Amino acid sequence: MKAKKLYPTWFALGALIFYLGLFFLPGIMGIGYSFTDWNTYSSEVNFVGWKNYLKVFEGGNNYGMYIKNTLLFTAVSSVTKTTLGIALAVLLTNKMVKMKSMHRMLVFLPQVMSFLIIGLVFKNILHPSRGFINITLKAIGLDFFAKNWLGDLNFAFKTVFAVDAWKGTGYVMMVIIAGLNSISSTYYEAAELDGAGFFSKFRYVTLPLLKNVIISVTVLNITYGFRVFDLIYSLTNGGPGNATGVINTAVYSEFSKGNYAMGTTLSSILFVFVLSVSYFILKAVGNKEVEQ
Repeated sequence: MKAKKLYPTWFALGALIFYLGLFFLPGIMGIGYSFTDWNTYSSEVNFVGWKNYLKVFEGGNNYGMYIKNTLLFTAVSSVTKTTLGIALAVLLTNKMVKMKSMHRMLVFLPQVMSFLIIGLVFKNILHPSRGFINITLKAIGLDFFAKNWLGDLNFAFKTVFAVDAWKGTGYVMMVIIAGLNSISSTYYEAAELDGAGFFSKFRYVTLPLLKNVIISVTVLNITYGFRVFDLIYSLTNGGPGNATGVINTAVYSEFSKGNYAMGTTLSSILFVFVLSVSYFILKAVGNKEVEQ
């Protein structure tokens, strides 16, 4: 009898061993190396305590900017994609809209493309002299709108936000559409009997019933925002200067220079950010559900 109970566990054991060996153990080792001076220029690895962490948060370096940019990207990216995703989902579930499936496909299509491909494509489209956007603007007499979209400090990060929203909004939209389709029509019929209009139904029926879906999407967007790398690396490589650099571009740069200890330090800080934010969001949601 005991063997039968343990039988399913044996199947999970292999995956668990792989997970512990390839993910959990390297993660713990990485945190350990963040307290050393590990680098490619010396065969010795010495314990330095909190020195690397203090260096990240002290002034006079770019690490503070990388952290600030990561937080800014996470906030703007999450709010933008969630807002646009909800708006498009509501629009494309409206009975008055024709060819909804085609429109959903067109909005979702960028999601299936890799960040690297999208970054390289938009890098050419946004090129200041031979890019499609600036050539088109100049051709129709709107030369003053033509900008160095990825090379100007005033526009680089905004352009990255726009490209990221173009790629990621479709996924959010599809998740929200699934949530909308699970809401019974009787709620809306009852609201209409009470004289509720579109905005009243959206505020008092749709949003409350979509709360869990929106929270799930928000957590996914936040964890993505903290971990962003491919898109920024392929679009700007953290430039101009370090204006669009985030923690993961800094990690890549430190490992490229052979400064492994600082790279693992920044990775550990990122891990704490993601874990903390996700924990507090889920805990806050759990407390509200218990109160209700």
